[in-house]
Amino acid sequence: MAKPRIAYVIFDMDGLLIDSERVYTDVTNDILAKYGKEMTWDIKAGLMGKPEREAAAHLLSFFPDLPAAFTPDVYLAQRNALQDARWPSVRPLPGAVRLVRHLHAHGVPLALATGSTRHGFVQKSAHLPALFGCFGAHVVCADDGLVRPGRGKPHPDVFLAAAEHLGYAVGQGEEAEARVGEEARAVRGRGLVFEDAVPGLQAGKRAGMNVVWVPDANLLALGTEPAGLEQPDQTLKSLEEFVPEEWGLPPYDVEHAIES
Repeated sequence: MAKPRIAYVIFDMDGLLIDSERVYTDVTNDILAKYGKEMTWDIKAGLMGKPEREAAAHLLSFFPDLPAAFTPDVYLAQRNALQDARWPSVRPLPGAVRLVRHLHAHGVPLALATGSTRHGFVQKSAHLPALFGCFGAHVVCADDGLVRPGRGKPHPDVFLAAAEHLGYAVGQGEEAEARVGEEARAVRGRGLVFEDAVPGLQAGKRAGMNVVWVPDANLLALGTEPAGLEQPDQTLKSLEEFVPEEWGLPPYDVEHAIES
């Protein structure tokens, strides 16, 4: 089936544009090692894309014999302190800089929609202006007040907020809801979302947008596949594999390719 011609593009951040998932894993396992525990990839797969505190509670539910004082809030305080020390060295993932800068250079409207807090976003992005400078002010974080508590991914709200931030009238509600008008559906259908996590993929599809899924190889090794009606429109091993012209976007200039 022919792909729609895309008008705007929305990116997730963690695990898609930057190698932050490695930091999450290393820091969490450093904390859990004190208690003889480990976050394996089958546990981590269920955390990816979830709001911060929800993910923390889900993680600790796998270890019911941890001390009662080791609450999700205590874990998050320890984790965030350790992560903040590592964010300034986190690197972009292959193909991320090239793709984002290419789209930006060709005037394609871009937004970032992340489950990270604003503080987390600043910590992860400040040393990577060549990448994150392309988004300008079009960044939606979990605590910006644009997404109601409890409405993080897999709900579509963050992607709808990002599209509205770009000036597109996408309305409110999930694609399947009757209150979403035909004009709003058409505008949503011209959006392209890039995601690495299953909840993010689900959120993009529930927003009525097209989704390119770029899952971590460890996730695929577990045999993890999106369940239900929300299936990706394209699955890639890396952003390096993305071919812009397949989506009606400007093709890469081979002679002047922007390095990733």
